[in-house]
Amino acid sequence: MIAGARWRTVIFDLDGTLANTIPLIVASYQHAFRTVLGEEVDDRRARAWIGRPLLPALLEESPEHGHALDEEYRRWNLANTSRLIEQYPGVPGLLSALADAGVVTAVATSKRRLTARLALEGVGLDTAIDVVAALEDTSEHKPDPAPLLHAAKVLGVDPAECAYVGDAVVDLLAAKAAGMAAVAVSWGAGERPELVAAGPDHICDTVGELTAYLLGMGEGESAP
Repeated sequence: MIAGARWRTVIFDLDGTLANTIPLIVASYQHAFRTVLGEEVDDRRARAWIGRPLLPALLEESPEHGHALDEEYRRWNLANTSRLIEQYPGVPGLLSALADAGVVTAVATSKRRLTARLALEGVGLDTAIDVVAALEDTSEHKPDPAPLLHAAKVLGVDPAECAYVGDAVVDLLAAKAAGMAAVAVSWGAGERPELVAAGPDHICDTVGELTAYLLGMGEGESAP
């Protein structure tokens, strides 16, 4: 056992946090808008939608064509998941180190459960962590705290004793609203200045830094 873990329960966002789905998501948005609307979407605009439920984001962009965009996005995304999804180096070791320390870990995501499981399988994490809060589980979604509170309820833990780790401002807002520690990572979709402005309890720039922070190591120490 590794003593000193800061929290006994750590809940993770999925996209851009545990798995590098960013190229897949951006390409899926670009394909859908190009196919349905004949419109080009730049990377920055597409990345800004990451972390939100898909259909509401698309309906906000195009009330008339949102459902068609959603259908085309999901079709192309599923067909290209295995080709475009990437593993973040160090994440399997992070989850292993937390498990060795007795920390309970789980995922709360805006993805549907099936696509979340496929993403975890695609980066070899499907046996390391479980999805306890997916799109289908709550009627409200990040930045609303409902998914995070649902995750805590499933795990049988007090939200105040949990940390939520994510790469987007909506993740940090949801964590704060749920009464959880808000831990930001800068390697995903969010822009670092915007993450800092959201006031996280801590921001990590590498997986090694996140591992050390969650395990309660002091500044300058390295994760195992």
